[in-house]
Amino acid sequence: MKQKECAVLPLPKIALTSSDYPRLERLARLAVQKGDLDGIFLMGEINRADIVADESDNVRPFVTIGSWATHCTNWGVPRRTVQLVWPEECWSDPARISVLTPLGAALIGLQVGDQMPYSINGCLNLVRVQNVTKSDSKVVPLFRRGARRSDNSFEDDPGPTAA
Repeated sequence: MKQKECAVLPLPKIALTSSDYPRLERLARLAVQKGDLDGIFLMGEINRADIVADESDNVRPFVTIGSWATHCTNWGVPRRTVQLVWPEECWSDPARISVLTPLGAALIGLQVGDQMPYSINGCLNLVRVQNVTKSDSKVVPLFRRGARRSDNSFEDDPGPTAA
């Protein structure tokens, strides 16, 4: 009986910006400590990534936190454009995807044309990047922990009232 051969795709080279790298590593490390499989996948991606300067001109655009990626999954199944964000910035917007999800961890660091396998609930999927657009500005959370206003302009405000 002849054994069935399975094609193995080589993993694409990926790059992370020097500004995103420290926070990505902390995020993945904490998730790994909790036994989170997505954190383990993200940590593997971080460990094999090249770290590049944020303003590096010698590389094609790659998926970073805050960038928009148009991709298809599973060999062409519907094309979708998403913004890759930090977990706390995901909210319930389907156009935003956390880097701490299987697809988000697969997208980080990819360039146009790259394909990356990832697993959801034990099922192997493949994502292919079709376009990457850098965001004009970084995604900024609505509220920042520990941020304080220097003036007391809100202390007298009673908040919203019913009409």
